[in-house]
Amino acid sequence: MQDSEIKIDKSIAKGFFIETRADDGVFILTHQNDTQEVKVIERDIDSNFIQFHFCVKGESQFLFNSGNYTLNVPEETSLLLYNPQRDLPIHLEVKPNSWLVSVLISIKKFHGLFSQEADYITFLSEDNRDKKYYKDGKISPSMAIALNQLVNYNLNSSIKNIYFKAKAYEVLSLYFNRSEEADIEQCPFLVDESNVLKIRKAKDIVVSRMAEPPSLQDLADEIGLTLKKLKEGFKQLYGDSVFSFLLDYKMEVARKLLESGGYNVNEVGLKVGYSTSSHFIAAFKKKYGTTPKKYVQSVG
Repeated sequence: MQDSEIKIDKSIAKGFFIETRADDGVFILTHQNDTQEVKVIERDIDSNFIQFHFCVKGESQFLFNSGNYTLNVPEETSLLLYNPQRDLPIHLEVKPNSWLVSVLISIKKFHGLFSQEADYITFLSEDNRDKKYYKDGKISPSMAIALNQLVNYNLNSSIKNIYFKAKAYEVLSLYFNRSEEADIEQCPFLVDESNVLKIRKAKDIVVSRMAEPPSLQDLADEIGLTLKKLKEGFKQLYGDSVFSFLLDYKMEVARKLLESGGYNVNEVGLKVGYSTSSHFIAAFKKKYGTTPKKYVQSVG
């Protein structure tokens, strides 16, 4: 199982995916546009595949019907595409400094994974299985970690495909682990756009003050919601509690700071809010299964 770079006609575009076959009927495509140019990528995909696209960084835009219809995929957003009636080729514009990860899985493979869950997964139900479907959504912190690991990996080539197979299924399981994110018609909280804006503000507050975050009550007071609505709304919007979300975010920031090579373990711990390095090391090890020092050595 070899990686392949899917290149396209230079007169049309100048970008390419790096493609890895993770399993039978499962492919992972990644593209890092670290330039200041817009990269255009095209790839044929037939109607036998369900497409999951994740914009990890920056912004991407899908073009359909010769550009007559477009779908933007901003940072930290996902897009699911599925049309059993016709092929859905990728025609994609990746903006400067943007990263995209896509998971393609055959319908046959997907039904094999989720055959018991057809009623739970909307587009798999008997009524919908022959209808086209698309859905956008937010990338949760836990999904962001798995997706970044698909872009920033440092593995022996002999085990890379095992790793990518595991990550492909991890991303799919996290994507569908959204039972608490009820359909908007069943979720009166999310109908109120002002509440959604307040919850997003709460997320921005804890992220900007991650070293010294406010208490939940102070946070609720600051955004103008009750403590109960803050807790319920945050979980509905981000799929996690406030402090579990923040811990994931802090660990991801810590991981990137360690990878940059510009800070030692103590400095990184302080930046993400740990007054003692031992507490930071313990939290990092619990999250990633290795110490910060060993992690730096593994990516060095």
